[in-house]
Amino acid sequence: MKEFMYYFKQLYQYTGNIMYINFLGMVVVSFLDGVAILLLIPILSISGIINSANEASWMWMFSDLLKDLPTGIGLPFILGFYVILVFGQNLIQRNLSIRDIKIHQGFINHLKEEIYQSLLHVKWEFIIRTRKSNLINSLTKDINRVSTGIKMFMQFITNFIFTLIQIGIAFWLSPQIASLVLVCGLGLAFFSWKFVRQAKNLGKESTDISRAYLAGITDHLNGLKDIKTNRLEKSRMTWLQSLNIKMLDEQVRFVELQTSSQLSYKTAFALILSCFIFFSANLFYTQPEKLLIVIIIFSRLWPRFVTIQSNLQQLALTIPAFKVLLSLQNETKQLIEVSDDNEEILYMNRMIECKNVCFKYNGDNTSYALQNINLQIPANHMTAIVGQSGAGKSTLVDILMGLQRPETGELLIDGVSLTDDTVLALRKTISFVPQDPFLFNASIRQNLLLMNPTAPEEHLWAALEFAAAADFVKELPNGLDTPLGDRGIRLSGGERQRIVLARAILRNPSILILDEATSSLDTENESKIQMALERLKGKMTIIVIAHRLSTIHNADQVIVLDKGRIVQKGEYIQLANDKKGMFRSFLNKQLEAN
Repeated sequence: MKEFMYYFKQLYQYTGNIMYINFLGMVVVSFLDGVAILLLIPILSISGIINSANEASWMWMFSDLLKDLPTGIGLPFILGFYVILVFGQNLIQRNLSIRDIKIHQGFINHLKEEIYQSLLHVKWEFIIRTRKSNLINSLTKDINRVSTGIKMFMQFITNFIFTLIQIGIAFWLSPQIASLVLVCGLGLAFFSWKFVRQAKNLGKESTDISRAYLAGITDHLNGLKDIKTNRLEKSRMTWLQSLNIKMLDEQVRFVELQTSSQLSYKTAFALILSCFIFFSANLFYTQPEKLLIVIIIFSRLWPRFVTIQSNLQQLALTIPAFKVLLSLQNETKQLIEVSDDNEEILYMNRMIECKNVCFKYNGDNTSYALQNINLQIPANHMTAIVGQSGAGKSTLVDILMGLQRPETGELLIDGVSLTDDTVLALRKTISFVPQDPFLFNASIRQNLLLMNPTAPEEHLWAALEFAAAADFVKELPNGLDTPLGDRGIRLSGGERQRIVLARAILRNPSILILDEATSSLDTENESKIQMALERLKGKMTIIVIAHRLSTIHNADQVIVLDKGRIVQKGEYIQLANDKKGMFRSFLNKQLEAN
């Protein structure tokens, strides 16, 4: 329950004293509800339904005083007072319910924003080792279950306060009967605690199944083309059917638990009340007026006990979601990148330098992704990084962008070591174009304006011209306002790459990093991009990860990586003429392939 108590404290910090005001309002509503029930006694007495002649309590005396009023006044008076009391109670209840939903939904929105912001600012090492579907599940299913848990807790508090007030009124009416009901209620709580434990276990199972389902569906949607082309539909359906069986079993067991507990509670209520009335009437010869009080007390208190027990069961179901969400928050807080909106942009004027940089990914205790990297990337020059798959090219670029931190060695900007305090300031000057271009499900214009929201339309077209994308955008039915679909699926791979490149240029960066950014382009458009990059030389620092070596023949510096080490470094012509070098081998293979 420590995870739950953490979020309850967070709820109090969010609401402040408003929570106590609401609790006070609940006390008032509970009291008025109890008074309304008490008024039934004089109403029944005045109406002649029951006889109060032998009773000495103040409620019966109050009934006798009302009977002394002129004929026809007593009953209307007490009925009118009863209606006003019930109306006032429900009016207050209405306002409390509205305030409760504002508190509840406001806190959940605050929690969503807090978690989402932490994910936006968490270090890259967390992102690459965390399954994306788990994050999606936490931001959707888990947070909804936490929302349900908080709602259940607020209902539990409400019902608990109501029950305490009702118990107080019950003891006022009849201490003996109230004590009996209270003892039975405590016995019910002890007996039914096993239902709460079972609900907690079911909640954990539900969390695991939910994660497995979302993870599988995410993988399937991402790999739908492979599934269809490789005729994997049958195996995927088998997976879903198997998981559906588990979901069905979990839901059936949940309903069995819920209905079993309700059956136990309601049967116990009927049995206890029936036995008490039977023995009161036949053995103790209790007067009808007393029996009426017994029925009123039982009918008011027992459902409260049942509701509290039901709240606890539903709360137990959500506890695993509280654990998952708190674990996510704690982990992201430990790996947060500190952002300062007022920080100055860290421009690179001379060079980026790696000194003795070594890096390996978490969990990999045997091999280094990068070893003893020493290199200098001059400002306003074009540097190309080449190598076989797995050589460490993308890892090196991640370190240059500050996404990864070296295990040993350091990254220097103009001779000053890059730290956690300055990495975000450096990233403000960088535009990155990945090999797998990503576009939001929006229009071309909206995707471009993400980089520069105030950019005029002529700047948008200039960026598109640079990326060799203006011609095909003009031919689209809605031009810049053409919707792109999920991940830009309405465009070809080459068109997506060019839009992403235009978006990167629109930011007017001082450092432009291209990760195989021309791999999906045809020869003509690749040539246009090469000419555009040539025009940028001297105006910004360009770093290119290249597989097609024809795209980097104008590079000022070429760095060749192999198994995480720099094996060659120099100008394009110099490396191309080195017959024993790896770069010449790459070049020959590509020439043979063409």
